[in-house]
Amino acid sequence: MADPKQQVMDQVRQQAALSNARLLVEKLNEHCFERCVPKPGSSLSSSESTCYTYCMEKYMQAWNTVSKQYIGHVQRGAGGAGAGAGAFGGL
Repeated sequence: MADPKQQVMDQVRQQAALSNARLLVEKLNEHCFERCVPKPGSSLSSSESTCYTYCMEKYMQAWNTVSKQYIGHVQRGAGGAGAGAGAFGGL
């Protein structure tokens, strides 16, 4: 049977990862949609779709880079114990 303290810590990490994933999706939609779809209609044009796809890819790459750096910083600050390592859930 798993340690109750570890179970709570794992649950908090999962909740933080889910919260950050939701934030990422919100920011992606907000930033990329506003940038790539200046006049929303019933469907996306080919150029809007291409712009949106590239924008999302770039935004997610940047998010992953920042997340990895942040997690590394937190781990080094906590003596490598992994405190806060689940904050971004590997996003």
